[in-house]
Amino acid sequence: MVRSLGAAIALSLPRWARGQNDSTSSELEPLLTLAVGGDTTLGYNLQDHFDQQLAAGFTKDQMWPVYFAGIRSIMEEADIALVNLECPFTERGEKLKKNFNFRARPELARVLQEGSVDVVSLANNHINDWGKDGVKDTLETLDDAKIAHFGAGMHMKDARRPAILERHGKKIGFLGYYFQADPDMKEPEEVYATRKRPGVAGCYKKLDGIRDMVKKDVEPLVRKMDFVVPYFHWGHEGSYEVRDYQIELAHLCVDMGCVAVLGAHPHRLQGIEIYRGAPIFYSLGNFVYGGIKEPSDTLTMIARLGISRGSVTAEVVPIQYTRWPEAPFQPVVLDGAAGDEALARIAAYSASFPETLPQLDGFRGRATFAPSDSLGVAR
Repeated sequence: MVRSLGAAIALSLPRWARGQNDSTSSELEPLLTLAVGGDTTLGYNLQDHFDQQLAAGFTKDQMWPVYFAGIRSIMEEADIALVNLECPFTERGEKLKKNFNFRARPELARVLQEGSVDVVSLANNHINDWGKDGVKDTLETLDDAKIAHFGAGMHMKDARRPAILERHGKKIGFLGYYFQADPDMKEPEEVYATRKRPGVAGCYKKLDGIRDMVKKDVEPLVRKMDFVVPYFHWGHEGSYEVRDYQIELAHLCVDMGCVAVLGAHPHRLQGIEIYRGAPIFYSLGNFVYGGIKEPSDTLTMIARLGISRGSVTAEVVPIQYTRWPEAPFQPVVLDGAAGDEALARIAAYSASFPETLPQLDGFRGRATFAPSDSLGVAR
C-alpha cells in the first residue's frame, strides 16, 4: 500500500532522544539529525511534466510543492535535509559530449526550497553537462536560494571545499566526490574540475588518486568539525551489487573519523553496512528523479541519521519514488505489506555485510523479489 500525504506525515518518526550506546539521562545531548535522499533530477521529464501542468491550468505556486509533497514532512523534521542534485540549473552553455545531458531551468530550484532541502551534493556525472556556464549558473542559483552545496565548483580547489553547517552548536562538514573505476566509468574526463576548469571533485578512474584526495580532505576536516559526512557518486550504474572500491573508500573515511558515508549513482538501492559503528549507505537510489518516466524498479529510501558525540543511530524509510502517469516524480512512503517487502529487499542487499541496520534484522530472508525484479506496487 502507498500512503497518502496525510498518512506519510503521520509516519514521521520522532527525533532520537539519545544515541544507541547511551544508557543514562546524564549522557543526553542535543542530537543533530539528517534526512538524506539520493539522485534528484529536476529537469528533463520532470521539467516537461511541470510545463504540461502549467499548460493544463495549474499555477507555478501550485506546482512548486507537488514533487516533495509526499515526503516533505520527513525532510522538514530533520535538522539538515540533503539530496544529490544531478542536474545543473541553467538555460545556456556548451553541451558536453556524453551519453546523457540533463539541465533544469533555474526557477525550478524552488522545488528544492519547497521540499525543505538544506544542502545538496553536486559531485556527480551530470553537473557539468552544460560546461562552465552551467556550473556557474548552478552555483549562483543555489546561493540565491540559500541552499548550501558541495562537490563541484569553478575549479578543483572550489569543488573540494566542504559545505559546513551548524545546528545546536555542532558543526558538520560535508564533502562530495565522483569516482568510478574501470569498467564502470562511461563518462568523459571533462566532467572533472581541474585547476583551471569547472566541474566536480574526484579523480578519473585512478583509485590511488581518489584515495589520496579523500585522505587530504577528510583528515584535516575531521580535526576541525564535530562531525564529517562524505557523499560519493560511485558504483556500477543499474547494479544492486557493491563494488570493492566503494567498500574500500567508505571504510577509509570511517577509519579517518567520518560518522557516516553516503552514496548514489547506480539508480538502484544497494546494501547498508555498519562499519565500526558508522552507517554506510552504498547507494540511496533515485529520489525526486526526472531522468526516466517509467523505471523498472521504483524502490528507494530516505536515510535518517541521528548523530551525537558518542554514537550514530540510523534507519531507513522505504519510498516509492514515482508512479507514472498518475503521480510522476513524486516520492511517497511505503507502508503495510509493500513497506515490509521493501525492507526485506534492502535487508537482502545488505546480507553480505557482517553488520547492517538493526531495523533490518527482522527482515532477513523475507524478500520475495529477486534483485532484478521491480517492486510489486502500482507504477
